[in-house]
Amino acid sequence: MNDFYLLLPVTALLPLTAVLLVSRADPYQVLILRGVLGVVAALVYVLLGAADVALTEAMVGTLLSSTLYAVALRSSMVLRLAVAADDPVEAAAAELLASWLKPARLRLQLVPSAAKGTSKPGMAADLHGELVGSRSLRLHNDRLRERLLALEGAQRWQSWGGEIGRMEAANEAREP
Repeated sequence: MNDFYLLLPVTALLPLTAVLLVSRADPYQVLILRGVLGVVAALVYVLLGAADVALTEAMVGTLLSSTLYAVALRSSMVLRLAVAADDPVEAAAAELLASWLKPARLRLQLVPSAAKGTSKPGMAADLHGELVGSRSLRLHNDRLRERLLALEGAQRWQSWGGEIGRMEAANEAREP
């Protein structure tokens, strides 16, 4: 084996990259490290003389899986909030919410809600909560609410006069 001096350090990169991959919380860093892991694996296969396996790893393990992960990541990192169609959101509120979500790498998407009784089936399941009157943020998920409250932007939102509550609590208050 003529390339042993190349094989050993490259092979040592596999577990190192794998450990870095599973220890990261930032999904974009994980995406990059997954691509690096695939490239290193393909390089190991080339050095071992398995060009067909290396090509398969490069195409499927690196390009295809990274592309699918990037698409899934892009579509899932969105906070979708319902807003009343007849009550426009203040520009300052939307800007403040977007800057609050930016450190969490979330994008804000405000979805106009239909009139009562005309909403599409399953639409409420797609939403994370609602923004009422540009100042009251109601979220369905308590864990999401806690994570957003831990961000620095939560204090700015509250000092601006915004409220952060649970969706269920808002619904219970409306019922007699």
